[in-house]
Amino acid sequence: MLESAHSSWRAILREGLQAIEQQSPNYLTDLIATGFLPRQTSLFAAFSQPLQRVSYVLVGEGPYPRSESANGYCFMDGAVNSLWSSDTKFGLSKQVNRATSLRNFMKMLFVAENHIGLSDLDSNSIAEFVRKARSDSSPYIQTMADLQTNFLQRGFLLLNASLVFRSDVAPAKDAKAWSPFLNVIFQSLSQESGPQQKIKIILWGKIADRLLALKSVQAPTNLSFVRAEHPYNLSFISNPEMHSLFQPLQLLSLPH
Repeated sequence: MLESAHSSWRAILREGLQAIEQQSPNYLTDLIATGFLPRQTSLFAAFSQPLQRVSYVLVGEGPYPRSESANGYCFMDGAVNSLWSSDTKFGLSKQVNRATSLRNFMKMLFVAENHIGLSDLDSNSIAEFVRKARSDSSPYIQTMADLQTNFLQRGFLLLNASLVFRSDVAPAKDAKAWSPFLNVIFQSLSQESGPQQKIKIILWGKIADRLLALKSVQAPTNLSFVRAEHPYNLSFISNPEMHSLFQPLQLLSLPH
C-alpha cells in the first residue's frame, strides 16, 4: 500500500499507522478484512506529492463512495473527465453538474479568478466562459486530470480526514480512527515548514474541522489553518477566504 507514496513519506506513514494501532488496536486488521474505498493500491496516493514540495494541505471529509471516483486524492473525482460541456449552449459538463461539491468549487473558482462576477454567476455567463475555455487557443484546463495536475504543481497535499470510505461505517467514526495518523502527518509538516513561510492547512467541513483538536495543532506549530464550509454548501461559492486563497493560484489556467 505504501508503494504509491513518495519515498520521503514512507517512514512517516508507517509511524502514522502505528499511531492508529495504538489508539484503536485491530482497527487496521479489521479494515483490510471488511474492504474499503479507495482500493488498497490507491490508499496513500495523495502522498505521491513529495514532503519537501508541500505548501498546502487540502483536507476534505472522506473519499468518494464510488469505486470509479475514489482515487486516493481529496476532491479529485476519478470518474470525471471533461470539465466543460461539449454543447456550446451549456457550461459545465454533465459529470461536473451531477457532483454538487465539484460544481460549487468550479463556480467559486470562476469568481475567485475574476472570470465571472458573483452577481453575474448564471448559466449564460458560465456558458460564455466555457466557449472561451474550449476554443482552439484556450489558455484554460480541459479535464479533471488537468485540475489535479495544477493542484499538485502548486504544492497541494490532497488529503481527507478519513482516508477510507465504508458503506456500513459512519464517516465521522472512521475519521476519528484516522486522527492519530493525521496528527503524525501534521507534526511532520510542521517540522518541514518554517516561521517565515508556513504550510497552510485548509479544512473543508465539520469532520475536517475536528482536526483542530489534535495535539500537533494545539502545540506551537509552524502550520497555519484556514477553515471553510464543505463545498456541497452553496455558501462556499461566495466564501471570501476561499476567493483570497485560490485567486493567486489560477487553477483554471493550463498547467505549466
